[in-house]
Amino acid sequence: MSQDQHSSDISRDLESARSKLARTVLRWAPAEGLRESPLSGVGLIRSDVATASCVSGVYEPSLGFIVQGEKVLQLGDREISYGPLSYLASSVHLPVQARVVNASPEQPYLAIKLVVDPQEVTDLVLEQGGQAPSADMDPPCREVNCGLCVARMDMGLLSAVSRLVELLDSPADVPVLAPLVRKEILYRVLMGEMGARIRKFAVADSQANRISQVIALLKDRFAEPLRISELADRANMSESSLYHSFKQVTRMSPLQFQKKLRLHEARRLMLSEGLEAASASYRVGYESPSHFSREYSRMFGAPPRADVNKLRGEQRIPA
Repeated sequence: MSQDQHSSDISRDLESARSKLARTVLRWAPAEGLRESPLSGVGLIRSDVATASCVSGVYEPSLGFIVQGEKVLQLGDREISYGPLSYLASSVHLPVQARVVNASPEQPYLAIKLVVDPQEVTDLVLEQGGQAPSADMDPPCREVNCGLCVARMDMGLLSAVSRLVELLDSPADVPVLAPLVRKEILYRVLMGEMGARIRKFAVADSQANRISQVIALLKDRFAEPLRISELADRANMSESSLYHSFKQVTRMSPLQFQKKLRLHEARRLMLSEGLEAASASYRVGYESPSHFSREYSRMFGAPPRADVNKLRGEQRIPA
């Protein structure tokens, strides 16, 4: 068999498996939006139309598998596109903006989200020992230290993801098989083309791991005044080294990161808990409601009240 024929057979098998998975996801995601499935940590996302504007959100450590359609993400100064048979790994909490660029009622955008506990990754790296790809290997992403990276699924990973979703049709098997398939998915990601990059965040005392600890601290205490010296001490890094490494991972400065977390939380408070803009601004750490309103408008494209009223009047597809 020629190399071209072999590649053609692989592509055909991948497309057949992808189409089968798309049909399963459609059955379990009959309407637009994010649907939390009965499988722990597994969500199904559907959009029947391309989104004209970006939807903002905070990605948690997770894997996102695109089954159909295409999405564009904006992380700081970096734009990331990914489509069918690709997957996105978020190693840390990251504020992003996203929009679906390819979807229709006949061919909806479909994706599977798998939330990942960073400790799971660390435990699996330790279990693999020398079998795991070295953290010094060059990963495929151009921004090698970025906390968000995209890779292509091979048949092994696609098969594992499909078996996880198919467990929705056999709930009696979930308690035994779901943890095994979940572990297989993480294993195949770690042994795949971006495994070395993900491992950097799991290895204790690595620079990427230190930055992940700083991000966790900022996420928990984003409403407090930002003190770079305290963050540097926590990471056991100099202030200049922290700033440089933080920007490599998040594509933004610590101050920009904190600001985005504050604005996302304020938006959630107004939308979900009915707070007025001034109350939400104080809750997330702003001292001046007018300053808050200006920064909110710059980020979301409209003043707080107008933006929240618009959100309440339309269905939003999660970022």
